[in-house]
Amino acid sequence: MSEKYLAQPDLDFIHEVIGLGGDTLKKCFQCATCSVACPIAPENSPFPRKEMIAASWGLKDKLIGNADIWLCHECGDCTTLCPRGAAPGDVMGAIRSIAISEYAQPKVLAKAVNDRSQLPKLIAVPAIWLALMAFITVFMGDFMAKIFNVFGVHWYHGDHGGEVIAHANFISSWLVDATFVPLLTASLVVFALGLKRFVSDIHENAVLNGKTDKAELNFKELVMSTIRVIPTILLHKKFNECGENNSRATSHMMLLYGFVGCAIVTGIFFVVLYIFGIPGPYSQLNPVKWLGNVSGILIILGATLLIKDRMAKKSETSTFKDWYLLALVAGLGITGLLSEMTRLGGAKYLTYLVYYIHLIFVFNLFAFLPFSKMAHFVYRTVALGYAEYANRK
Repeated sequence: MSEKYLAQPDLDFIHEVIGLGGDTLKKCFQCATCSVACPIAPENSPFPRKEMIAASWGLKDKLIGNADIWLCHECGDCTTLCPRGAAPGDVMGAIRSIAISEYAQPKVLAKAVNDRSQLPKLIAVPAIWLALMAFITVFMGDFMAKIFNVFGVHWYHGDHGGEVIAHANFISSWLVDATFVPLLTASLVVFALGLKRFVSDIHENAVLNGKTDKAELNFKELVMSTIRVIPTILLHKKFNECGENNSRATSHMMLLYGFVGCAIVTGIFFVVLYIFGIPGPYSQLNPVKWLGNVSGILIILGATLLIKDRMAKKSETSTFKDWYLLALVAGLGITGLLSEMTRLGGAKYLTYLVYYIHLIFVFNLFAFLPFSKMAHFVYRTVALGYAEYANRK
């Protein structure tokens, strides 16, 4: 038989799947109970049995570009009913982590985000950079004011109306945004490049395995299909179809709406500051502030529920990537609200410290978003949109 027809197992891939939480992979004896039990698997080529087989054989190429690994919501129904004690949902989660690393560039950064030993560096880089920004603001204010004035830009520095302003008094809003706007832009570029390959790969896989009736990929129709599935995502309809862990839908929705709310608030205040030139702090009666506070509370509650749920289920495999994301989300919410509370309480230097820590969390969110587990929100959204576009039933 010609070598091109022989399966070429990737042993490193198998070990990587096992190391990222799929340690029950080899317990699977391919009985198909998981595919029968899954309430959201399509009737046409259902998952996760075929993914478990491919992973067991180390067929990386058949999995990385497979949209089905993203349609799985890791609800746990298959794990509960597996007669061998395998956890197909955890295996699918591990494969997704590998896929994120494959589509995000540079890969060295993707590897670092999933490597516990690299955590000190992930924290030290933003900590040092933001400390430098603080030094420039506090000790070089007059010098920076002269530079900004050359370009006709006002340097916000010092107290405003006798109130402590974290942006203005600790790190100038200009220097903060000069860090985070490029970071967010870079993350969006990484996502765009990764999604271009991702869409091409999942379409090729779908055509090859008869999961679509569309021979040619139409990007305009795909975009429209993705827009149509947004209500399904916002309402967590797929998650609510799951039986074993459908309670997690509530905590996931809290995080989703919390981050959406914070993004809206940030966008509004960005426009107010740089377009209309109105610096903060803003009144606590401002409805935008209300939205920000409620969003922060939702993030904290959602993260707390997920942490509690993960700690309660000793049978589930938890890895560094899981705890890194939960710590990041919880840290963002807690330090965000604390920085506001200490400012309102007049604890000036405590506000500086808490806000500094908050910015380190924000740096990690923006810089490592395409490489962390949180990237699944983007890839899963596109995969759900593709399933709609492909007429996958």
